Amino acid sequence: MPIPSPLPRRLGVIAGNVYRQVMRDRLLYLVGLFTVMVAIAGLLLPEVAAGAADKLWLDLGLAAIHGFSALAAILVGANLINQEVDRRTILVLLAKPVSPGEFVVGKHLGLAAVLTVLVGALGLVFLALMALQGITLPLVSLLWVLGFTAMEAVVLGAIALFFGSFTSTLLATLLSLATYLMGHLSANLVNLTTLNDNPGLTRLARALYLILPDLERFNLRNQAVYGTDLLPDLPTLTGHLLYGVVYIALLLSLTSLAFRRRPL
Repeated sequence: MPIPSPLPRRLGVIAGNVYRQVMRDRLLYLVGLFTVMVAIAGLLLPEVAAGAADKLWLDLGLAAIHGFSALAAILVGANLINQEVDRRTILVLLAKPVSPGEFVVGKHLGLAAVLTVLVGALGLVFLALMALQGITLPLVSLLWVLGFTAMEAVVLGAIALFFGSFTSTLLATLLSLATYLMGHLSANLVNLTTLNDNPGLTRLARALYLILPDLERFNLRNQAVYGTDLLPDLPTLTGHLLYGVVYIALLLSLTSLAFRRRPL
């Protein structure tokens, strides 16, 4: 009887397959599109906003990195499980000594690696374009922004993977996009409901805030543009990162349960 390979090796094989497959699907073409878009913006902004062109260019570049990484996380994550089911390769994988939980965690680790590389590549391109434009942004600030942007993308990947474990790719994509939008608005909704006299609406907003991810925790773009002094302190930043890790762990647990119940 063959001896099963160790857990880290099994997870590494699954994650490596995801990484190679997604890169082969030309995800890094996004880097080229990003470069062209931000470079064109750098040429046009001085014409439309001479006094604030540098600030607008920084805002646009950081927002573009955030948008590209979030879109990649949702589109790729929503399809990771469904493509294995559609191709029937999932039967081959699960016939080996790999549990559904290991399959889900391995898929997410591979997706997380892809998203981290993508955010890093976009950050390097943006740093080079800033240097060409003569715009300075403290490197520490940029690293914090990129790190938290990558964390948000990894959380979104877990959300898309969860929806993709029991729905079609299209529906999983739409649900992930809705969760992304609500995740950035949930805290504001709670604040708005405190201004009215409807307790039922207030309870609903608070319930949504507890269930949905608070993605604004990972938004450091506005503070970073003005320097590291406006960034939250280290304990707060650490708490936000731990929040993301715990939320991902809960999502992967739910994904494993949903995947076990899915007919293959």
